[in-house]
Amino acid sequence: MGDQLGRVVRIGPSTRRDASHPCQEEVERPVLIPGHRLVAARRIETVPRADLSSRRQTRRALPAIAPDQRGLAFPHGCEAALEVLREIVMIVAAHRTARSRRARAPTVRSASILKVQIVRIPKRSQNRIHALEHLKNARICPQRNMMEATRPENEVFADLAELCRSPGFVHVIAWFDFRDNLIRYGDQLDAEAMESQHAPDRLLRTEIATLIGLMVQSPVDGALPSPERFQGFIDRTQALLEELHKAMSAPWRDGFKVLDGIATMETPLWTGAGLREPIFYSGESAYGFQYRALAIKKYAADNPWLLANKGFEIEDAVSVARILADILSERQMVLSRTLTERPPETWTMLPGSVFSADEIKARCAIAPARIDAVLAAFTLPRGNLNPRFTALHEFNATNATPILHWDDGQFLLLQHYSLLEALYESPAFWVTDDKAYRPTALGHRGAFTETFAAECLEKVFGQARVLRNIDIYGPDRNRMGEIDVLAVFGRRAIVVQAKSKRLTLEARKGNDLQLKDDFRKAVQDAADQAFRCAAALLDPACRLKTTDQAPLDLSRDFDLVQPLCILSDHYPALAFQARQFLDPQTTDRIMAPMVMDVFALDVMAEMLASPLQFLHYLTLRERFGDRLLAGHELTLLGFHLTHHLWFDDDYNMVTLGDDFSIPLDIAMLARREGIPGAETPPGILTKLRDTTFGSLLRQIEDSDDPDVGELGLLLLELGEETARSLGSGVDTLCAAAQRDRRVHDLSLAFGEAQAGLTVHCRYPDAPDTMTRLLGHCQLRKYATRSNSWYGLLIDPDSRTIIASLGSRDPWAFNAEVDRLARRWPLRPQVPWAAIEGRVGRTSAGRNDPCPCGSGSGKKHKKCCLARP
Repeated sequence: MGDQLGRVVRIGPSTRRDASHPCQEEVERPVLIPGHRLVAARRIETVPRADLSSRRQTRRALPAIAPDQRGLAFPHGCEAALEVLREIVMIVAAHRTARSRRARAPTVRSASILKVQIVRIPKRSQNRIHALEHLKNARICPQRNMMEATRPENEVFADLAELCRSPGFVHVIAWFDFRDNLIRYGDQLDAEAMESQHAPDRLLRTEIATLIGLMVQSPVDGALPSPERFQGFIDRTQALLEELHKAMSAPWRDGFKVLDGIATMETPLWTGAGLREPIFYSGESAYGFQYRALAIKKYAADNPWLLANKGFEIEDAVSVARILADILSERQMVLSRTLTERPPETWTMLPGSVFSADEIKARCAIAPARIDAVLAAFTLPRGNLNPRFTALHEFNATNATPILHWDDGQFLLLQHYSLLEALYESPAFWVTDDKAYRPTALGHRGAFTETFAAECLEKVFGQARVLRNIDIYGPDRNRMGEIDVLAVFGRRAIVVQAKSKRLTLEARKGNDLQLKDDFRKAVQDAADQAFRCAAALLDPACRLKTTDQAPLDLSRDFDLVQPLCILSDHYPALAFQARQFLDPQTTDRIMAPMVMDVFALDVMAEMLASPLQFLHYLTLRERFGDRLLAGHELTLLGFHLTHHLWFDDDYNMVTLGDDFSIPLDIAMLARREGIPGAETPPGILTKLRDTTFGSLLRQIEDSDDPDVGELGLLLLELGEETARSLGSGVDTLCAAAQRDRRVHDLSLAFGEAQAGLTVHCRYPDAPDTMTRLLGHCQLRKYATRSNSWYGLLIDPDSRTIIASLGSRDPWAFNAEVDRLARRWPLRPQVPWAAIEGRVGRTSAGRNDPCPCGSGSGKKHKKCCLARP
């Protein structure tokens, strides 16, 4: 996702700012969705690439770290070595990112992942010390200035502050706002238009907010600078921000030394000082429209306090922000169209950021007094020179009050997203500053997070499968804890623990102890609580009760429980902090916790609005999570929607650039804002949607049979080619059954999953229909030594599932079944082409093997042909 995904405006194709930039290498995208496969499927081939420590997009190939110049990896199981490798790749990516800000951005098709080759390392290297010794001899491809020294951060910050206080600098900020915060598109919002949000020279929201905060430290001079001085301001600003980024990377530079191509790690990397860089540059996790919508839900219960103390309700503030977006976008686009018609010395975008209260009142049905109250609450008071903003991570008053007073009673808003963020965050400080109201306000925050998480899961699983506020009592009848939200589907359960903790200002400054303490309170405590609740959920000795103390009658025979830790606020660099600091507890039935904020959960529930798709994504995130490096959860979700979050075993680490989320960004804007664009990214949700395979999945999802639900999750792991072949095979069998009204079948064994599927296509009027299907599944399961096997009975005419069954007992030797299996041997595997070719056959010969699919091995004349 883009740092903020700025305002979206429609313009003609001829006036669109060119956002397409060629990349140094075009990467072929996979045609097929990867996954389990029974036939050869195309592998995802990539070039090295990473985008890890910041939202600044990397646009050149990541230097390979390896003796063979291809990539260094370690044997599976060498966790210490893999940890070191991940850290080194992060460092290289961070420094390459800092150097590459002025590089050209690629098209969305050039986004790629890093493949780390497997190489052999002696067994004695199975510990961190020996792994480090090997890394000291790892050669790094030559990279000029990768570890170059920079000036101290405070010196760069001081120079930037002096520049921002220059006369006329406000025009430069207005230009950056127009260039970097507006998405311009033609008839349809497409990837080309969205690429401007991922351009390497684009300023992040935090950077523009820094410029604004420094500018207001002296009276703002609105004199328009000459074109030469204007351009000089722009160039100097970007150069200082570049240098500032390098200075913030000093802890990584100091902890990782490269001399004559030899890599050496000397100090721990993920300390508070080392995390200041990703905290500042990690960008935002929320779309602007999410801030608007969720602010209403978050503060609706506080409206009486807001009205009494601030003079407006939260809905009023959201309406003002929405109208302001329209006013400023329209004005900026008019300015951009007429700019070239005026002399260059008059060029400025500043009027596009100026507005008056009367303009809002003319478009808004809210009482004028409330509009004035909203503006007063979010406007920096006159005379406030932002004195506390003396360093990058100090308090910046313009973040809380982003509107500025301007000439003639007008107002200035240089970054609209800052207003949306303030709408969502500032009222929390107002209500908690009131000591008498503070307990009530904190209760509202927790209730909001729990309620919103439940609403998201209800959207996916339905209200009947989602429960709230479940009390857990142990065998001693003492209360052990509470599950905030529980979602159940088949043999899977999701346990949600919600938190409303934020990253404190002291932690943002680099205080290592405070940073870890904040993480413990916001994430680790929730993860530990979720694990305890999941363990109690699986323990039949524990009892569950609703909030009114009524016993909860719930089948608790779950195979897997997925804990979710949900945060109510934007938590900077959450993905990186969770990777480094989270100490997960797991069992064979309790998965590692997933940590996300309410904004990511909202998007997941929107795009994965079916139980199977939602659970499938959680399963893959848990399965491949240790191999994945990405700045945001939405980057992983965007990749999953378009490519399937599946990697072969020879990929032990993968890094994903933020531009993988572009199709997801378009879909969310189309769904929530009504922008013309693709509402569903092309990929796993579209490729098989209108096929027989897709129809089977939808029917499985509607079933209440828990075993059938597990079959649906297994089918979602199939590769695209196998899935299409399965659907084609079912079509073939149904056509054959329509022709001769006999049973036809196919069976698939998924070796890696130790599972299989048998499909019978026949009319259900025969008395032995289910008996034959059950017997066939049992023998197939035993003969293939699978731990689970599923059966589907499909009507040949409608292609609907008439009945289903499943067996999930671990394989064990059984003398009687073994004897039956020998009498009913498995037929040789048949290629898909042969199955599809059966449609063309009119009938089987008397002495041909019977085509009924029973597996009897009898000739046609002694099997189905002999029946009356």
